[in-house]
Amino acid sequence: MNVINNTKRSSDVYLRFLQLADAIRGLPSLPPLDPLEEKILAVIARAGTQHERLCVRDMMAKEQLGAPATIHTRLKSMRAKGWIMLSDTEDARRKQIELTRGAMRYFDHLSKCMMEAANSSV
Repeated sequence: MNVINNTKRSSDVYLRFLQLADAIRGLPSLPPLDPLEEKILAVIARAGTQHERLCVRDMMAKEQLGAPATIHTRLKSMRAKGWIMLSDTEDARRKQIELTRGAMRYFDHLSKCMMEAANSSV
């Protein structure tokens, strides 16, 4: 019985987080992302936290995200929407992908949602 209660509590926290996260996705700060763009955003964010350099060519080589042309189109869309920016590297042919301040604020909001969800279950 105790295992079931702990499982229910854990799932309640996650479901509450999803509910809160959906609410911030509707905020007018940045245009919405489609599911593939959200995946790409997560890849970029993880690379940034690990201090890894990530260029457009690196992203296009990630087979789990789809065809290179599709990834390139999504990167252009995300840049136009204000989620990412491209910065120069020592090689003028390569562009580094970075999150914008707006994207970082989005992750800050998600973090707050996670904390609120965890605190609301205790």
